[in-house]
Amino acid sequence: MAVPKRKVSSARQNKRRSNVWKLKVPALTRCSQCGSYKAPHRVCPTCGYYNSRKVVEVDQ
Repeated sequence: MAVPKRKVSSARQNKRRSNVWKLKVPALTRCSQCGSYKAPHRVCPTCGYYNSRKVVEVDQ
């Protein structure tokens, strides 16, 4: 079935599409031990601490 080409104005169409291309910023927190950035609720890859406890031995 044929559909009219300009049924929806281009401004209205672009407003609808505008949220599709927004990028999400990754959530990062500072490590309490070394101060480097890490993902929240994860062991710090730099020092191996989580919740102020040494959890993983990290080779340096």
